[in-house]
Amino acid sequence: MALGDNKKVRMGMVGGGQGAFIGEVHRLAAALDGKIDLVCGAFSRDMENTKATGALLNIDDNRLYASFDEMMTAEAAMPAEERMEFVAIVTPNHMHFPVAAAALKAGFAVLCDKPATLTLAEAEELEVIIDETHGLFGLTHTYLGYPMVSQARDMVAKGEIGAVRKVYVEYHQGWLAGEQDNKQAAWRTNPKTSGISGCMGDIGTHAHNLAEYITDSLVVELASELTAFVAGRQLDDDGAALLRFDNGSTGVLSASQVCVGEENGLSIRVYGDKGGMQWRQQEPNSLRVTRIDAPEQLYRAGTDHLTDAASRRCRTPAGHPEGYLEAFANLYIDFAAAIKAGEKKKATGVPGIKEGVRGMAFIEAIVDSSNNNSRWTKI
Repeated sequence: MALGDNKKVRMGMVGGGQGAFIGEVHRLAAALDGKIDLVCGAFSRDMENTKATGALLNIDDNRLYASFDEMMTAEAAMPAEERMEFVAIVTPNHMHFPVAAAALKAGFAVLCDKPATLTLAEAEELEVIIDETHGLFGLTHTYLGYPMVSQARDMVAKGEIGAVRKVYVEYHQGWLAGEQDNKQAAWRTNPKTSGISGCMGDIGTHAHNLAEYITDSLVVELASELTAFVAGRQLDDDGAALLRFDNGSTGVLSASQVCVGEENGLSIRVYGDKGGMQWRQQEPNSLRVTRIDAPEQLYRAGTDHLTDAASRRCRTPAGHPEGYLEAFANLYIDFAAAIKAGEKKKATGVPGIKEGVRGMAFIEAIVDSSNNNSRWTKI
């Protein structure tokens, strides 16, 4: 996570004005290590909101912008040592592509909230733009920033549970079990701002990404069923899919936002021919590992016997809980380090456009399968 010197990386932000949840999460994560400065923003379509947000964040009035286009033009015209170096995109899904495309073409790196875009076609077009501009692009699949997720991936890669046979991954919430009259629910349940999927686009993509990351294999085919349980809701709020991976393993993915009482229940179980492992986001410092010829073992963040990748992402001594903000911050600090190092296209340790296209292809396939009587559908 070292950046090499004391000079901070300069960040701009599009979205995340007052009343937006995820913008403040991004800002806290970016600030955690003291290596990134938020220097400008187009925080809202409402300039008064942008000004009020900027005032709270002590940002110069001259670097508060009415639109992302204005921000890209003005920042690009500033001296290299003053302009922003990357932009964080924390808008609803429908704005991800236009903002990312404008930033990349203006010469700025992009760290974007997931999913990458509104549609698969946009994600594929964005990949072309990244190739043409050689721009750096990152995607905040937050949960890959947890130390014990890296530990799980490394252990699978080393064959410590043998050849993977089965993957069970689920992400259950309850906050949309009834009608919700708030900004966060409104855009997530609207096809114009969220895309063709609600629950699967919002949190199912996290489950899919986590399964592919830990197993280092790709879902190549799925059969799904999506449901909108709340009357009048235009997009799915619940769903499940059977999975087939390119390594011959199979799996089950379940995602729901109508499971009453569930908070942020992301968890994964991976089973090989020699053992298995389990990780839960709500107890992120623990990785349970079982082996066919030995008692269950509990690996804990901050202790000895972790892999280098896992240890690098531990910030505190064992027994001091680390969580969501620290995982988010791990992605930010790795992205900032990539900017300092002059990395192109993808930052080491941070998901990039490849994962973004995979996520959009997953959404398209899971909706297509559900619309066709749960037909097996290729990704």
